[in-house]
Amino acid sequence: MELIESQRLPQLEHVGDATQFATRMHAMIGQAPMFEQFNLAEIRLMGHFMQVHRAQAGQEIIREGEAGDFMMIVIEGRIEVFKQDRWNVPRLIAVIDEGKTLGEMSMIDGEPRFATCVAVEPTLIAVLSADHLARIILEQPILGAKILMQLALMLSQRLRQTSSRLVEYLDKQRELNEQIQGPNFV
Repeated sequence: MELIESQRLPQLEHVGDATQFATRMHAMIGQAPMFEQFNLAEIRLMGHFMQVHRAQAGQEIIREGEAGDFMMIVIEGRIEVFKQDRWNVPRLIAVIDEGKTLGEMSMIDGEPRFATCVAVEPTLIAVLSADHLARIILEQPILGAKILMQLALMLSQRLRQTSSRLVEYLDKQRELNEQIQGPNFV
């Protein structure tokens, strides 16, 4: 199992399973939305299904457009997230700090990666694959249900934040257009 998991991120150093980092992950509860509803025993149990990898500063972790069937939790370090614009220029869209997650969308929907993620500094990430999430759901259904609920909650909150930013952007665009063209009487 470890060999298959380490092949998901062959460019990164494989550290082992996440149980050795369970106490550390539990201590991040205040800054880690993924772990808000979990106790230490549940995080330890989840750790058996996760693998930890180390990325060096400047190292690409995932690339926009590639296939991906796993999500990551930042245990230590920071990751910058870049999305290519229509001119194929990478634009910084987010910085992911300790305790935060990324990659959930591709893990859930199987679509290609939305953005490229690069370690800003030496970074440790715990990886949960779709296969291992399915195993958790089958073998530990209560834990699996809690993970799914947290994922749904996190994705819902992100969608709300993104929608709010979109409305702000559209309002600014409308104001700009009105300044240039005058009010629109529709």
